[in-house]
Amino acid sequence: MSLKIFINGKLLDKDDAKISVYDHGLLYGDGVFEGMRCYNGRVFKHREHLDRLWMSARAICLEIPMTKEQMAHAVEKTLAVNSVVDGYIRLVVTRGAGTLGLNPDKTSDPQVIIIADAIELYPDELYVKGLSIVTAATIRNHPAALSPRIKSLNYLNNILAKIECIRTGHDEAIMLNHKGEVAECTGDNIFLIKAGKLYTPPLDAGILEGITRNVVLDLAREAGIKVFEIPLTRHDVLTADEVFLTGSAAEVAPVSEVDHRAIGNGRPGPITLDLKDRFHKYVRGE
Repeated sequence: MSLKIFINGKLLDKDDAKISVYDHGLLYGDGVFEGMRCYNGRVFKHREHLDRLWMSARAICLEIPMTKEQMAHAVEKTLAVNSVVDGYIRLVVTRGAGTLGLNPDKTSDPQVIIIADAIELYPDELYVKGLSIVTAATIRNHPAALSPRIKSLNYLNNILAKIECIRTGHDEAIMLNHKGEVAECTGDNIFLIKAGKLYTPPLDAGILEGITRNVVLDLAREAGIKVFEIPLTRHDVLTADEVFLTGSAAEVAPVSEVDHRAIGNGRPGPITLDLKDRFHKYVRGE
């Protein structure tokens, strides 16, 4: 059965799902998106993802041509028609087709696209042995220029850092901010464990406020782990007892090596594994 893609109220075969080459989402990365997970037929943190999508759209003066309730229904419909029970959903809203100039007032018909499919961000074995990551030379965009809390279609900053890690044989890349502090990875938030305490960069370090990040923070507090959202340096990462990443696609991914240096004993640590287990039980309602 051909995968069905939702575009503006219609479910189209994957090969027939097309938008205009004049769409500003293609020409300029002018649009917003969300990536969500589905577990046991339920969209994980559906409302939170839609709230963030609408916030991103509002920040770039983009009017989404449907309500949140209509979007939620469209997501459920797309999952059902593709028989996706455990999978990944990508919501995309573009500015719509316009002219070759930048003027957004000359665009019309914003495109709402929903894709429901399987995803494997990292191979299963990396969750057992841990990821190898590297610090990228490419830094995060200055937050005063473009807020990292906007999930825009322009991901070139992240892609350049991803190219660095791929070409050096690593699984992910840490991106520093304009102050030289740890911000996040190319698509995931980063956490450290030091002396039994959990550390992660604060929002003002220039990071996306990850929905999985927030869930893990809550799970850690429930487990009695002290949590600190404070500025972190590369030194903090390299001397941590444990490191892990979080994201909708990545879930909770252990890190065993950073910049060719073993983290802890070079294997996923006990607190990381415990939080990973707690997260899996949480998303499946156990």
